[in-house]
Amino acid sequence: MSIRYLNHFFAPDSVAVIGASARPGSVGATVLANIVGAGFAGPVWPVNPKYRELAGLPVLHDVADLPGTPGLAVVCTPAATVPGIIAALGERGCKAAVVLSAGLDAHAAGGRTLREAMLEAAGKHLLRILGPNCVGLLVPGRHLNASFAPAAALPGRLAFVAQSGALLTAVLDWASTRRIGFSCFVSLGDGSDVDFGDLLDYLAGDPDTDAILLYAESVRQARKFMSAARGAARAKPTVIVKAGRVAEAAHAAFSHTGALAGSDLVYDAALRRAGMLRVFSTVELFDAVAILSQARRPAGPRLAILTNGGGPGVMATDALVGGGGTLAQLAPATLAHLSGKLPANWSHGNPVDIIGDAPVERYAVALQALLDDPGADAVLLIHAPTAIVPSADIARALLPQLRTAARPVLCCWLGGASVAHARRLCLDADVPVFDTPEDAVRGFLQLADYARNQLMLMQVPAAGTLAAPDRTAARARVGDLLAAGTTEVGEADAKAILAAYGIPVVRTEIVHDLDGALDAARRIGYPVALKILSPDIVHKTDVGGVVLDLADDTALARALDALRMRVGAALPRARLHGYTVQAMARRPRAHELIVGISTDPVFGPVVLFGQGGVAVEVTADQAVGLPPLNRVLAADLVGRTRAARLLAGFRDQPRADMDALYDVLVRVGQLASDLPELAELDINPLLADAAGVVALDARMRLAPTPAGRDPLARLAILPYPDDLERRVDSACGPLLVRPIRPEDAPAHDVFFHALAPQDVHFRMFGAMRVLSPAQLARFTQIDYAREMAFIATRPGPGGAAETLGVVRVVIDPDGIAGEFAIIVRSDLHGRGLGRLLMAQLLDYCRARGLERVNGVALADNVGMHRLARACGFQLLPAADGNVEMVLTLRG
Repeated sequence: MSIRYLNHFFAPDSVAVIGASARPGSVGATVLANIVGAGFAGPVWPVNPKYRELAGLPVLHDVADLPGTPGLAVVCTPAATVPGIIAALGERGCKAAVVLSAGLDAHAAGGRTLREAMLEAAGKHLLRILGPNCVGLLVPGRHLNASFAPAAALPGRLAFVAQSGALLTAVLDWASTRRIGFSCFVSLGDGSDVDFGDLLDYLAGDPDTDAILLYAESVRQARKFMSAARGAARAKPTVIVKAGRVAEAAHAAFSHTGALAGSDLVYDAALRRAGMLRVFSTVELFDAVAILSQARRPAGPRLAILTNGGGPGVMATDALVGGGGTLAQLAPATLAHLSGKLPANWSHGNPVDIIGDAPVERYAVALQALLDDPGADAVLLIHAPTAIVPSADIARALLPQLRTAARPVLCCWLGGASVAHARRLCLDADVPVFDTPEDAVRGFLQLADYARNQLMLMQVPAAGTLAAPDRTAARARVGDLLAAGTTEVGEADAKAILAAYGIPVVRTEIVHDLDGALDAARRIGYPVALKILSPDIVHKTDVGGVVLDLADDTALARALDALRMRVGAALPRARLHGYTVQAMARRPRAHELIVGISTDPVFGPVVLFGQGGVAVEVTADQAVGLPPLNRVLAADLVGRTRAARLLAGFRDQPRADMDALYDVLVRVGQLASDLPELAELDINPLLADAAGVVALDARMRLAPTPAGRDPLARLAILPYPDDLERRVDSACGPLLVRPIRPEDAPAHDVFFHALAPQDVHFRMFGAMRVLSPAQLARFTQIDYAREMAFIATRPGPGGAAETLGVVRVVIDPDGIAGEFAIIVRSDLHGRGLGRLLMAQLLDYCRARGLERVNGVALADNVGMHRLARACGFQLLPAADGNVEMVLTLRG
């Protein structure tokens, strides 16, 4: 269930209030008063057997007495009555109910909870439920206030969704004093049916909403949430406050990785991957509300500051640089222009201090110069009141510039009553206003962070892919270990699995005694390292279980004897399974890194990267990302750590081989996706220098997967489905038909430029000469849970794969229908390539369980009409003069 019937919440034609009351202060009385007071245009039907009339409206005895099917029902009755009321509403054909009642975790008849009984009753009739235990919802543009919130909301284009009813009412109250309007206010409550994913899907396509703001305390269905969040963030600005930053999922783990990958790090990675902006406090939430209430967005992190006092400008600069922003470097022409217009003692740089005696004209000249400067992404105006010119006069004079500016302008009117009128003028003009320079800078940095996250969504990885891993060998090794009852995998077996995925490892052998150690050392070649092998010892160096640089047989024999005695004294009960002998990696200037996998209870496997070595917990320099990864995502993961600056090289230290490091992270992401039994992986240290990377030590923890469980169910983001690749013979020669990948972007761009203008017109419903970076990313970086695109490829003249045709289907959030589109390279028409691609797509749609596939073609696209008929589609005239193509697959 997803967006089905959600329109009934936001645009109902009638409202029934079940449990309406006259008792002052009751939920039923407040809800009815709010609905009537908001001026809802449709019928309002109070229901309560105790009354005959409320708020001037006739009261109905029960749901059966309703004069019609309610577009929306609001349930304000005790928890025990809710399942029966939902069943009755379902019988009447109602499709949306807001359940305000709390306490539905109590038990009902038959051993079920009241919540389970409610959902079962709703499911029989496909009735959607918001709540329970929520405040309700408000849709100001439709004069709907179906809530018991203490204040109304102004109409606007910002949507707000919150799990916390108390926070929702606080934001509502705060926003009303600042005249910020909303398309809707939604209290999610327990989210038993309608959840964040559903609302994100709906609001992403809502023409009345320009931006989405969320307050979340938990996420339950990670993949649904990620798919919806990625789609929403691509469509419009999406900001989230995630409360509960304590790393409750962290534990004293088998590996460093398990202990380091706390839940908040994972949430942060997930929200970043979705392209959302995360803020961390109620204050920042309010700033985000203010900043998103206006539509202009900065192109980058460069801020120009205009002030009438040096101190506030310095405060803003400190906040900007400390927060990771950039002080805009003003162009020489801008500086020269300002020098000709401002007093000689102006600041001659950014911040632009126009001096405290500035008249209105000086503000206007300076502001326009900064708005025209190409090096500024936004402008911050800071004004401290003076006795020279009233603040309101300055604001009134600047309003034309503020309204028409092509880039964001943020205002900070410092002070109290003397600047109140100026603030009000700006707020009425939808100009963001902040109380302090620091608040204003924080608002700007939120916009800059959002711009960075959006840019990540558009980044295209370089063409080319890594060699396929030896999945068969890795899975066989994992199977053998689990069959032997081994879940804590030691160094040698872990390295064998890493090697199967192409991750460079130091040669290592397991031995059980001195003779075995000597033989292994001679095969490997001195010098070697000797390590203890015990399932009871996590950190070998802590107990003296590692000896390095053993140069010959004598040194090895002495080291083995001493190591056994040290470990025996430190941990006499530890089980000793032998030793590992490995080649010494003589790379004295290499960086010690950690790369690993941990399993988050919500988002499943995550990949961790950071500074490694024995002090890994102390350095606390780690970042996590959700698999699967590509090189762009791997580079972003590395870039979020302090280690990135060391790896870039300094003084006489050369730059590390970053491509080799990124490839390791990509392959570790493949491991996380491919091996459902892999609960934890710890590569520590991974050495990295200019010569490449190599894993010195590795550990794994396995966890058997339940029989019958989908191995991909644990993944928040579906990986590339290589099982859908097909090699086929065609009139165009041998082809590989496969799902599209982000790395296909360069070939896709070449493919687009090979299309005839008429073919582009037929596919795009208009003329288009080039694909923008955003369009190219959108076509090649798809969410395999919601969309599929198959391309036909063959080796091109230079050996690189060329794209010959592409067919795609976008599946609706309810998983019922899919909309398809297809295009074939213009010089290959008439060779059956379209039929081949459509057959692959329709097989996929049937396997996904879709009920129908539909598409739209221009009336003169006769080739598409012919292909659709050949594939079994029915062609129907559309209202706009185009042709609708419909194929029923089942039902």
